[in-house]
Amino acid sequence: MIRYHLAAVPLVAATATLCLAQDGPTFDCAKAESSAEKLICEDPALAALDRRLAEVFEAAVAVTSGLDVGAQTATDELRAYQRGWIKGRDECWKETDLRSCIETEYLRREGELVAEWMLEEPASVTTYLCGQGPADELIIYLFPNELPGIRVERGDSIGVGAQTSVNTPDTYYLRQMGSVTLNGPEALWEDAYGKATTCTAQG
Repeated sequence: MIRYHLAAVPLVAATATLCLAQDGPTFDCAKAESSAEKLICEDPALAALDRRLAEVFEAAVAVTSGLDVGAQTATDELRAYQRGWIKGRDECWKETDLRSCIETEYLRREGELVAEWMLEEPASVTTYLCGQGPADELIIYLFPNELPGIRVERGDSIGVGAQTSVNTPDTYYLRQMGSVTLNGPEALWEDAYGKATTCTAQG
């Protein structure tokens, strides 16, 4: 993942005007095909989540479009990833609880976007030492979303994700970097290859 140093961008200021039906989702329900889309059209709470995520996504696009270097590439990659996410959301038909799956997908994606593009001020920033030197440090940012987002920096690498579910506080998945479980002054980091390391908060 390319590392960008970004100032937090208030969502209200960065959000483009969306021409949406007040109570419906951002897509045309007359053209809904997947079971996920059909349920979102029928469920006002899910439709509201769809509108909210659209606002967060447009705020992220505003950030990538304003980058001094690599703006077009970053924006294209963001849009492509979002299209992939939509396909993943539509795979919720395979789950026993379709609604719960859809809701979790939306909340996770919201947390990811906020963490990746620093769309809000983090609730906390903590440095953890996982070894003997700076190369072994993890800097963990937590964001106060409904399903909290997480950003982990290790050297030039960045992993973003969100709390795994509403029922698993302090346990976070990380795209490309595995997972992190927070327990008081310790963080258990399991990398993408399954190697587990206990890290200790500094300061």
